[in-house]
Amino acid sequence: MGGEDIKITMFKKADLKGATVIDGFPSVGLVSSIVANYIVKVLNLEQIGVLDSYVFPALSLVRRGEPLDTVRIYAGQRVGTELSHDQIVVFISEFQPPPNLIRPIAGAMLDWVQAEKCKMLYSPEGLVIEREGQAAEGAGVPEEEGPAKAAAAPPKDIETYGIASTPAGRRLLEDNNIRLFQEGVITGMAGVLLNEGRRRDFEVISLLAEANPAYPDARAAAKVIESMNKLLLHIKLDSAPLYDEAGVIEAQIKTVQKQSKTPKATPAPHMYG
Repeated sequence: MGGEDIKITMFKKADLKGATVIDGFPSVGLVSSIVANYIVKVLNLEQIGVLDSYVFPALSLVRRGEPLDTVRIYAGQRVGTELSHDQIVVFISEFQPPPNLIRPIAGAMLDWVQAEKCKMLYSPEGLVIEREGQAAEGAGVPEEEGPAKAAAAPPKDIETYGIASTPAGRRLLEDNNIRLFQEGVITGMAGVLLNEGRRRDFEVISLLAEANPAYPDARAAAKVIESMNKLLLHIKLDSAPLYDEAGVIEAQIKTVQKQSKTPKATPAPHMYG
């Protein structure tokens, strides 16, 4: 499988120089999918293109009577001044790529991001914490009970971390009081993007929040958005609605995944302690 099998088609021309790109492929707890869907909604982003391949699932996601591609690209307007501005671009999908497609997709994304002269790429991810004498958080929660239990449970103190592909990115995280992820394994799209970003000397930052792998975890996604707010100067994202509507959001995404028969997420990043 080569990168040439993945192609990006643009519907609209857009000047994306200096933009911040967000990876919205499904992750542990569907954290990245929830973050991406939420940002597209609250910032009213416009679809500008698709990422496609003949090996992608043969399906169309229909929302509000409109057919949508497997992987969509959304973008917003620049906010700020000529010298200092923010602009958001989002890759979003309900499709969990199989292992043989992760590298080609990540490579195609970064090729496009660099060609468009975007500034950096954020990859949200769910983090499963394993502690001595304790099973992985979320293990043993029946899948069908996940959203109901989540909606009923009070919000917990969710830890968040960050890791960057370059020293400048790590300094940015530290300057904004985001704890660095020090030891562990990051798999899937986030892991490949981080490694590829380091090889290309391009800034990729993964924001990780403790997430329950047994169900879509909107609370973990809200914590990622709070961290992202520290890093965006001109765009503010209100995470409160995510907490308020967590149960509804979790149930909606789970329904879409069941209907499309999407495989479960790849193994989670782990931290031991």
